[in-house]
Amino acid sequence: MRPFTLTFSRILSLGFVVVFLLVTSCATDESKWRPKVENPAHFHKTMKAITDRIVFDIFSPPVASRIYAYSSIAAYEAGRHADSTLVSLAGQLKQMPEMPKPEPGKVYSYPLAALQALYKTGKTLIFSEDVLEQYYSDLTEELKSSGIPSDVWERSVNFGNAVSDAVIKWSSTDNYKQTRSFPKYTILKDPGTWKPTPPAYMDAVEPHWNKIRTLVIDSAAQFRTEPPTPFSTEKGSAFYKLAEEVLEVRKSLTDEQKEIASFWDCNPFMMNVNGHVMFANKKISPGGHWINITSQACIKEQLTTARSAEAYTWTAVALFEGFISCWDEKYRSRLVRPETYINTYIDEDWTPWLQTPPFPEHTSGHSTISGASSEVLTVLFGDNFAFTDSTEREFAIPDRSFTSFRHAAEEAAISRFFGGIHYRPANELGLKSGREIGNYLVSRIRTRRQQD
Repeated sequence: MRPFTLTFSRILSLGFVVVFLLVTSCATDESKWRPKVENPAHFHKTMKAITDRIVFDIFSPPVASRIYAYSSIAAYEAGRHADSTLVSLAGQLKQMPEMPKPEPGKVYSYPLAALQALYKTGKTLIFSEDVLEQYYSDLTEELKSSGIPSDVWERSVNFGNAVSDAVIKWSSTDNYKQTRSFPKYTILKDPGTWKPTPPAYMDAVEPHWNKIRTLVIDSAAQFRTEPPTPFSTEKGSAFYKLAEEVLEVRKSLTDEQKEIASFWDCNPFMMNVNGHVMFANKKISPGGHWINITSQACIKEQLTTARSAEAYTWTAVALFEGFISCWDEKYRSRLVRPETYINTYIDEDWTPWLQTPPFPEHTSGHSTISGASSEVLTVLFGDNFAFTDSTEREFAIPDRSFTSFRHAAEEAAISRFFGGIHYRPANELGLKSGREIGNYLVSRIRTRRQQD
């Protein structure tokens, strides 16, 4: 028998075998943990967990939009590296700096990094951190058990944290903290101006929101809409007729109109009075409703985490800009709400179907942000994207189906009229202004190297 000898050719062959086994082993390992760790469902659930904290903490609609904006942007900037067609928003959004970059040649799970960035940024901007921490702790324990290598886990989480830290630092310069110390809104004697409404008679919400730094639009006043109808208490005047229209619609609301109003109520300030006891019903904000619509669209289309983060970011930026623009008009016109006007000049016992929110009337915030969100979502998902919206199911309100995002926005706008909390022009002008904002965003920023 000839003795076995390791010739150069045999050594080379053995080397190829070892390398092949190592490569195929790594590939097999990744095929086991990546589908579990990078399942987009974790991303959507984490966004919903943040929404639940926003509801619990009773953040106002404008403040909620700020939480969604920075959380979504952080997630997008961390997760976009999984998709070579996606580009950074740094330099496109106002004063947004360059974001941290991953180390070349290192293995990452970018969906995990996006998840971490979303969680950390959201946790920083809410109040009830402990509940979100417990949720995320349970989730990460589940993901770690997938078999993901410890170095990939650590590297991905650290990258997500680094992006989050950069976004949080940037967010701290948007004038939000300064506005916390600005004076409260001063109630004016002018009968045409806003007054606190029952049952809580709350102070006006965020009267200085137009001082917040915008992300894309030139200024809070760039999309200044038409002023409200001139105030008048004379019967037969244009303004009086607008109030009468609100009153009469309330008297003859159909079941369908009541369902529409309730579906889009989204009032986080809903107060209940029982004798001397007052308590709040915590509900999703208008922005939270559109974030949830975005989630449903992403799930329907089976988008990756990176593409889902892109969609959330577009919606969140539209919400953020829409609220700044709308609130600028609200506290410029300071128009009295229908409830106050009707009770004072027409019928002292009249009540709206929905509870009047605590800020001026013109224009409608929900109409504005619905218009803006529907436009950017239409660009992402198409003009005829039919969906059934289950957002309000957890609040015991039936689902509603829509033929498109624009269809949903139109219904959201008219719902405020049915609810008795806005005169008709506030909804129509708000929707128009929101659409203009949405189209402006699409024309000014991009998230893809080339549109699909």
